[in-house]
Amino acid sequence: MIVVMAAGSSDSELAAVRERIESKGLKAQINLGVERTVVGVVGSIPPDFKDEVELLEGVSDVVMISKPYKLASREFHPDDTIIKVGSAVIGGPSPVIMAGPCSVEDEEQMVSTAKAVKKAGATVLRGGAFKPRTSPYSFRGMGEDGLKLLNLAKQETGLPIITEVMATEDVDTVAKYADILQIGARNMQNYNLLDAVGELGKPVMVKRGLAASYEEWLLAAEYVMAGGNEEVILCERGIRGFESFTRFTLDVAAVPVVQRLSHLPIVADPSHSTGKWYLVTPVALASVAAGAHGLLIEVHPNPDIAKCDGPQSLTFENFDMLMQQVDAIASVRKQPVAAN
Repeated sequence: MIVVMAAGSSDSELAAVRERIESKGLKAQINLGVERTVVGVVGSIPPDFKDEVELLEGVSDVVMISKPYKLASREFHPDDTIIKVGSAVIGGPSPVIMAGPCSVEDEEQMVSTAKAVKKAGATVLRGGAFKPRTSPYSFRGMGEDGLKLLNLAKQETGLPIITEVMATEDVDTVAKYADILQIGARNMQNYNLLDAVGELGKPVMVKRGLAASYEEWLLAAEYVMAGGNEEVILCERGIRGFESFTRFTLDVAAVPVVQRLSHLPIVADPSHSTGKWYLVTPVALASVAAGAHGLLIEVHPNPDIAKCDGPQSLTFENFDMLMQQVDAIASVRKQPVAAN
């Protein structure tokens, strides 16, 4: 349920509405929009409570939300959510590029990559310290040592960090270093982990699960928001289909669909979805053309010897060429790539 306050309603009237909601054991989420103030009511709504709230001073309308995700819905929050991390503005008119290696390997690899992607125009540094791998024998990341190398690269370049957290017991450790915490596709429905990052005061990226519907994906974001963290970014990273040539199938339609259903920013990951470096650029361009708020791109100084996902990683030169083409597509949409 959402409560729409009348234009010109007072702070005391808004406070009275909030008090009435909370007196029923419900949670009130206040959204101070550009044109109107909306109060989201979270919890099990008692019978006739809608009629009760409609009679309060300053209330213009009370609307029952049909979707199971309330806080993430555009009904509750009609204005786009904008998330600022360092110089990056995620959800704004310009696509934000998050780039770096799949896995942190050593200091030279991390620092050289950070400098290269920044020079090309990226505004967020990505890198994996904790890696979920299909095989237990594959390289699974350096853990906190990897986070320290990410932090060193951040100090060298000023780029904010996005990295994955895989377990509830690692949330505090990752949060010490990361500016954005990433929930991977395999953990999209790890509800304990979603609850844990919902208690943080840092942005969280929720990747779409391998076979998740739009509703399931948005409900995962709802878990984070229900915990009090409203800075959620969605990432379309490809879903499983019948075609085996690519790793996954990137659902370009997810970009405009999510923008219709939700106010949360959405970025695309053409690296994980395609699994092949030569497909990353065309799929990235398609995502930007569809209106994605950003891209998550894997870049490595020497993909042939990368410990993780080398075949889908771009060299520094190829990343620079991708950025030039992304800028051209974004300019056609009147959305130039955000500068450093």
